[in-house]
Amino acid sequence: MAKVYAFVADGMEEVECLGVCDVLIRAGVEVKLVSVMGRKEITGSHGFKITADLLFEEITDDADVLFLPGGLPGTDHLREHKGLEKMLLTHAAEGKRLAAICAAPSVLGALGLTEGHRATCFPGYEPQMKGAECKGDGVVTDRLITTGRGMGCSLDMGLELVKLLVSEDTAKTLKAKIQYDH
Repeated sequence: MAKVYAFVADGMEEVECLGVCDVLIRAGVEVKLVSVMGRKEITGSHGFKITADLLFEEITDDADVLFLPGGLPGTDHLREHKGLEKMLLTHAAEGKRLAAICAAPSVLGALGLTEGHRATCFPGYEPQMKGAECKGDGVVTDRLITTGRGMGCSLDMGLELVKLLVSEDTAKTLKAKIQYDH
């Protein structure tokens, strides 16, 4: 079974995180919310309280995908976390998948991980996507990096990750089950 760590922080966009994670869980992917705040309860950008499964300090990089939801100042907290920075760089160097949505692809961009990749991000963050070719698509997978434009693309991103981690048939079946005909 595939495993995904979704990194959560105060000010994250709740739907970007939970929408993607919900789709993954429905497909049988193991998902753990990991707080970078030093405490398990975080407050999203719209005031929702969310309890993480684990603190960053409690994990090792045994996940297939490291996922960064966007939102502000959540993205800033992710960018500033030195342990997460090191984990993202090591994960990429080991040839493992990364995913980020909305403002959060800029975290990957700041680390040089989007260099030479097709990608997408929330409009206005393109200058922070070092060396990436951003065209404004909803969801883009280029090699081992999947990026999403924003909250409205959360289900698409979840389905894309299901396709990559489980199967295209599972993604199609799940899309029909959740009545998503977009």
